[in-house]
Amino acid sequence: MHKTFEIITEIVGWIQIVLSPTLIGIAFGLGIYYNFPNNYGLVFGIFIASIGLIIEIIWATKKFKTTGTIHFLSRISAIPELDNFEKIEKEKLNIKSK
Repeated sequence: MHKTFEIITEIVGWIQIVLSPTLIGIAFGLGIYYNFPNNYGLVFGIFIASIGLIIEIIWATKKFKTTGTIHFLSRISAIPELDNFEKIEKEKLNIKSK
């Protein structure tokens, strides 16, 4: 049961890693097609979106096999400024009360 839950969370993390840059690639592809609304623009836009997808699949798979996708995502979303937030707030309150 424990291993199944871990695999499911890693797969969800893999999808999250792939999805966000792929959406950026699709946005660039749509921008290219919007500026060049012909067959060449369509092909180049699809090419850019496909390259983004392929690169992100390779990257997410590498992270899945090495450190783990959830570990990678947690390191990205960690905000170091908030690590000492409570300590700083307590110091501010102590200074104001004196």
